[in-house]
Amino acid sequence: MRVLAGVPKSHVYRLVRSGQVRVNSGRARPDRRLKEGDEIRVPPVRRTEAGAPVRPPDAVLDRLRRAILHEDHHYLALNKPAGLAVHGGSGILFGVIEAARAWDRYDYLELCHRLDRDTSGVLLLAKSRDALRRAQAAFRDGQAQKRYQALLCGRWQGGSRDVDSALLKNRLMSGERFVLVDDQGKPSRSRFTPVARYAAATLCEVNIYSGRMHQIRVHAAELGHPVAGDRKYGHVEEKTPLRALGLKRTFLHAASLRLPADGEFPALVLDSPLPSELSDFLKKLGPEL
Repeated sequence: MRVLAGVPKSHVYRLVRSGQVRVNSGRARPDRRLKEGDEIRVPPVRRTEAGAPVRPPDAVLDRLRRAILHEDHHYLALNKPAGLAVHGGSGILFGVIEAARAWDRYDYLELCHRLDRDTSGVLLLAKSRDALRRAQAAFRDGQAQKRYQALLCGRWQGGSRDVDSALLKNRLMSGERFVLVDDQGKPSRSRFTPVARYAAATLCEVNIYSGRMHQIRVHAAELGHPVAGDRKYGHVEEKTPLRALGLKRTFLHAASLRLPADGEFPALVLDSPLPSELSDFLKKLGPEL
């Protein structure tokens, strides 16, 4: 690992298992303990230069091709899978935008907005600068309608609730980003509407009227009902019962996006059904109350 610094650990183990790393001219298992005087041969490995773009694997490119929800002259809309970042950076070699560009089908392609890495659902990309400006203006001016589905921990009391709390981005010593409710932050508003109630959780439709980082997750935690599966916000004990049932991701899905007509751009209506791993999990919660 020290000699091949920067090479993925899985690749190093593959070199050992295939016999390319030799100890005293012979094959060696990865768990072999070295002794003073052992002679180790490490094969040359081609490494990507720092800062050089990384081409996503073909499996990722194919998966995103199958995830196309809509495409026209102006936009490409994808049903983003959970676990895939929207763009590379901070230790992430590639994301959705890099993969879509790697198809080599577009002269111009940019993200119109973002989704958290563990959030699935509608993601809009622009195929021209004018289309990008139109979408960003709709988001900025509150003309875009964004609806999410989120499973919240605990029994919800009453009907819809609005959360109007300013959010401030923070960075921990580790470099991890964290968002706080703080009057010094940016105005943020979300509306939570219960659509199905279970013994230990509530499925909510969430409309957001601003697009802040981690907005739904932070607002839900502030209500005392953190998003199920969220590893960052909310108390651990509130989320433990649902994790024990096998939930392996954040239960947050971008279900729909609406953009109004604007000049040459027609109205855009995009919908994404709840993915099977989330709809199947709801069945584990038992009958609705």
